[in-house]
Amino acid sequence: MESVCPICNCLYSYNIKCPKCGGAMKDYGVIQDYFDDYSPYLDRSITEEIDGVPKDECMHIFYCEVCDWDHRVAIQRILM
Repeated sequence: MESVCPICNCLYSYNIKCPKCGGAMKDYGVIQDYFDDYSPYLDRSITEEIDGVPKDECMHIFYCEVCDWDHRVAIQRILM
């Protein structure tokens, strides 16, 4: 069995309200994609080693387009 992120694999969706304005926050993907210009194109096994979160979590960035607030959310991986 392998552990996968339920958001990255479209198994779940998360609805998060902005703590500042109460607006809906959008998932802008995994934090590794924002390290530099080429990180979105690297294999996940490489970027997961340097993202700073435990191996059983996937760090996503949620963004509020209303008030320009972003929030990092650790998503628990599931076994498949």
